[in-house]
Amino acid sequence: MNRLACFLLIFLLTACDYFEKQKVNSEDLLEEELQTFNWNDVDTYPTFNSCEAMTTKEDSRVCFQNTLLQHVNDYFRSQNIVVSEDVYDTIRLKLIIDNKGLLQIEDITLKPETEYQIPEIDSLLRQSIIDVPKIFPAIKRGQQVTTAFELPVIVRID
Repeated sequence: MNRLACFLLIFLLTACDYFEKQKVNSEDLLEEELQTFNWNDVDTYPTFNSCEAMTTKEDSRVCFQNTLLQHVNDYFRSQNIVVSEDVYDTIRLKLIIDNKGLLQIEDITLKPETEYQIPEIDSLLRQSIIDVPKIFPAIKRGQQVTTAFELPVIVRID
């Protein structure tokens, strides 16, 4: 009987852990949620006022890129660029739009021949985005987020 009481006492003391609720750390939950979160996909792309009427996500993205590209092309047309040889290049601009809608160029990829013919191309490209219309940042789960994308700019000077 004494053994049974001792065994029952030990069992009750160790079994109490099974009934205790485990506390969930909110930081652990957040970290787990962030791991499953696809940061490369946003709910809405960055947009200009002129693109707000677009109904699909893809149409909105295309409108945004075309508007930005048109702005850069208009700037280049207004410049008096003189070259000694024909220039035909697709320049790749890596752009970042922060969560406040500020646009900046992260990187510019172009052919060395283009840079040789137009040494000021870097500053011209950076200048071309200074006075773009107001940009509304991308939205992810109701929050404004920073996005990065690549914009191809075709330069053709004969």
